[in-house]
Amino acid sequence: MDQPLPNLPELSLPRIVVIGAGFAGLKLARKLKNKNYQVILLDKNNYHQFQPLFYQVATAGLEPSAISFPLRKVFHNTPNVTFRMAEAQRIDQSQNRLYTDIGYIEYDYLILAMGADTNYFGMKNIMENSIPMKSVSEALFIRNKIISNYERAINIADIEKRKALMNVVIVGGGPTGVELAGAMAELRNEVFPKDYPQLNFHNMKVVLIEAGPSLLAGMSATSGLKAKEYLESLKVEIMLQTAVEDYDGLNVIIKGEKLLQTNTLLWAAGIKPNGIEGLQEIQMFRNGRLLVDEHNLVNESKNIYALGDLCLQQLPDYPKGHPQVAQVAIQQADNLANNFLAKLKNKPSKAFKYKNLGSMATVGRKLAVVDLPFIKLQGLLAWLIWLFVHLMAILGVKNRIFIFLDWSWNYLAFDPSLRLLIRPTYVKPKDREELIEDKN
Repeated sequence: MDQPLPNLPELSLPRIVVIGAGFAGLKLARKLKNKNYQVILLDKNNYHQFQPLFYQVATAGLEPSAISFPLRKVFHNTPNVTFRMAEAQRIDQSQNRLYTDIGYIEYDYLILAMGADTNYFGMKNIMENSIPMKSVSEALFIRNKIISNYERAINIADIEKRKALMNVVIVGGGPTGVELAGAMAELRNEVFPKDYPQLNFHNMKVVLIEAGPSLLAGMSATSGLKAKEYLESLKVEIMLQTAVEDYDGLNVIIKGEKLLQTNTLLWAAGIKPNGIEGLQEIQMFRNGRLLVDEHNLVNESKNIYALGDLCLQQLPDYPKGHPQVAQVAIQQADNLANNFLAKLKNKPSKAFKYKNLGSMATVGRKLAVVDLPFIKLQGLLAWLIWLFVHLMAILGVKNRIFIFLDWSWNYLAFDPSLRLLIRPTYVKPKDREELIEDKN
């Protein structure tokens, strides 16, 4: 839109516009609360999403509201921070202006923290027929899809059609794929047989496919092997060094053959940075990530910064860039916020240095792997550490309490009570723009 964004406070402070309220954008905005900057935070949703627990929403372990936190509540009584639900569309670098779907905003500094989306590697059929999991909405769709499949399967006489409805195939052996596979296997082994006693769950396959030679490639070899062992104990079929070539909504094509049939292919095989118009080719790497210096300043720019999955920071310790994980985004945002505060005192900026705090993944109840800088753990203790770390990272005391209660009940009863098929009703054409997200 070619009109300025209305109803913004007029403050005589340097204006920082932040696109994206993920881990990086929210961290930076929170750190600048009540400081001598005007911060305008933009996101297409009015809530922050805790991505590491999407898989628990998808497998009926948690309700969506437990891992989502309203952004406006974060900034109550914070006059220098303003939130707007908007979609950023284009940057005009010459005029220091950002265009959105609700108007344009002029900035002194622009922070790009839009994160990344699912990467289908150019495979159109897989993009159209598989299911990604990069938002709470997509996780909730997976939950509905799986439950709907079983409600349909119980009414189908043909055993092959039933198997296709019951099978779940997950592509991608990173933490998301491993955690999804473990949670789905536990539902199949312990929960669904009680819900659908007329179905034979020995016919249901949970298959995890990974193109590389091991699971959890970003973690230690010990953790990858242990995760594989845990998944196999849960009767997950694991296919390593296997690339999915095509999927038509039923048949999974591998090496030119239809090796598997499923109505549910969950795609967790890669990510690509979210882009925006107005950036120059010299500012981007060939995979779309933005080239930044040691202060996260975008190449050939004086006032545009990029954080997290979106940026590529080639430093001596990380010549190919940092891993695309939450800790990198949070630490980059923290460092950049400190540099903005240093600027107010005419102090020099500090270069970003990543401190690897470790990585972890849970495979199932009492099963997890944890790589810390000083020790590697597996099993029950690793699982307890995973629970504690994720619980403390959640925004809001109420959300922490709800999640703790849900986890406690699920552990004791092993019967998550969120297996509800809540299907969206028809949305009238005049309401579609406001109520339905456009994924094109």
